[in-house]
Amino acid sequence: MDIFSRIEKSLNNKLPFVVYRTPNTDVLKGWFQKNDTLFTSDNYSESGFVFAPFDDKNDAILLPENQASFHKEIIDLDIFIDENNQFSSDNSSEEKHIKLVKKGIDAIANNQLKKVVLSRKESVKINNFNAIDTLKKLLVKYPNAFTYLWFHPKVGLWLGATPETLVKINNGTFKTMALAGTQVYQGSENVKWKHKEIEEQQFVTDYITNRLSSVCNQVEKGKIATIKAGNLLHLRTLISGETTTKNTILIQKLHPTPAVCGLPLEASKEFILNNENYDRGFYTGFLGELNINQKSELFVNLRCMNIENNTATIFVGGGITKDSNPKKEWLETVAKTKTMKAVLAI
Repeated sequence: MDIFSRIEKSLNNKLPFVVYRTPNTDVLKGWFQKNDTLFTSDNYSESGFVFAPFDDKNDAILLPENQASFHKEIIDLDIFIDENNQFSSDNSSEEKHIKLVKKGIDAIANNQLKKVVLSRKESVKINNFNAIDTLKKLLVKYPNAFTYLWFHPKVGLWLGATPETLVKINNGTFKTMALAGTQVYQGSENVKWKHKEIEEQQFVTDYITNRLSSVCNQVEKGKIATIKAGNLLHLRTLISGETTTKNTILIQKLHPTPAVCGLPLEASKEFILNNENYDRGFYTGFLGELNINQKSELFVNLRCMNIENNTATIFVGGGITKDSNPKKEWLETVAKTKTMKAVLAI
């Protein structure tokens, strides 16, 4: 039975599973749970596939390695994606999001925050949704991303293609990244970045290196680079080093990063929870292999959507600094919704 047939069987039997591909590979992996029990992770010390929410006060869902069967296979897909067959934008959210961004800028001007990441959700009515076809489109469209389909009958169905690594841990070494700044890809990765995006990227880089320096023997950061994710460009700095601390502590030091929350961390998180007026759920949380063969490879859950009752809920956001323009921040979220809408179009 191939991996897509196993997905179909699990969906029909309402059994939990996750299928995913790591960036720049052609191997599709899957964990298929043998029952519908809802397992959670207490402190990230377990072994399996973890799906953690933005708010760490809520439970992280675990597909335990000892409760699931593993499947992997090489895939080669050739699927047409109609980039012009787009859903309309939810302009009714524009006024609310601009008002939210202005509030964030005011908090920064009043020295309450240095940066805050503000998001919104957009609901799209979908007919004849097919999870497997949508996953295949994601796989073709985002070869450089961590691409996944995750399902639990007691939680829901999520899909995504994220460009951001939370952390990779292997035998005392770790790799992570600072990712911030966004502009639309227009045929070239050789672009100029404004002060706002460069400053935002530096905030994230400095925060991560400072946090990890307290628990790691060595922290090294590479040069800032422009990377492409779908129709968008971002600024990225790779960070690596050696650690003797437990994986639990390393993960807790990194999540949530200022790339999805802000700075100072607790103040920006409180601002988000008090002002966004919706529950992010697993958006801007993290997911991936946890302590499998003594390795962990976790990714921040960006560019994602939740499917429920013929509705796709798409989650998008952006980093706000003192130089942010509220209208441009709105347009950035519109550009990000297009990356998900393209794979939903029939």
